[in-house]
Amino acid sequence: MSLHTTAQSLVSLAAEPGHEGGHESLNPFITGGGALFVLLLLLWITTRFNRDR
Repeated sequence: MSLHTTAQSLVSLAAEPGHEGGHESLNPFITGGGALFVLLLLLWITTRFNRDR
């Protein structure tokens, strides 16, 4: 299978209706807020263990 035919089949697959991507139950605000909370929690944990200041 050549690169050209692979790219052609991927373009035709992406052009089909009904493949908009994502999941209906995933709210971007909840996902982003959860990721921000986890990153801030990891930052807080890292600063608590960094006692060599």
